[in-house]
Amino acid sequence: MIRWWTALGLACLANPLRAETCRLALALAMDISTSVDATEDALQRHGVAAALVAPEVTQAFFSSPMPVALAVYEWSGRSTQRVILNWTMIRTQADLLAAASTIQTSVRSDSGSATAMGYALAFGATLMQEAPPCLFQTIDLSGDGSNNDGYGPDSAYRHFPFENTVVNGLVINAADFEGELFLIPFFENNVLYGPGAFLEIAQGFEDFERAMRRKLERELQGLEIGALQETAKP
Repeated sequence: MIRWWTALGLACLANPLRAETCRLALALAMDISTSVDATEDALQRHGVAAALVAPEVTQAFFSSPMPVALAVYEWSGRSTQRVILNWTMIRTQADLLAAASTIQTSVRSDSGSATAMGYALAFGATLMQEAPPCLFQTIDLSGDGSNNDGYGPDSAYRHFPFENTVVNGLVINAADFEGELFLIPFFENNVLYGPGAFLEIAQGFEDFERAMRRKLERELQGLEIGALQETAKP
């Protein structure tokens, strides 16, 4: 792994004309499909908000002089995607606290839709086009089920702009009723996208905050050298 400040220095040396204003545009996508009940939805919103202000995540946010641009949206059916937190530049701890408060107090927009994962990713790609210019772009897709409505992730990756975006995953309730870990291979084979993409696992919504903390810390702390070199090419 390579630290953010080293990564930024190498990137700037490789291409001094870059106009990025931040090091990472990060969009968090929360599942609100019909399989997520009201209690689980509350645990998810609280988990994201609490993870953002956890000491290790806060330290990772400010581990570089360049800020992070953060957005959060909820998703479920084909027409059910809604921005909870629009692109916000996290420059200070006050910015981070305000973002966490917005997520914590947000209200679910839908509770009866299926799981249209391809549409959720397409929405994320479109949202990413509105992000501030950053060195890197990442979408985090959280979910407790596989795609069962409309086109899947593969179609989204073919038809929407993901060339410069990494997609990481967070699986919730990884085991089905028979104890099989069916969601893990589904996410690994269908959702993860781009160099260095990885999967985090929450053993139920009660474990969501811990998993989100781990994922955010990993995303914010550093980059694979290979991905850095590819991005830094003129």
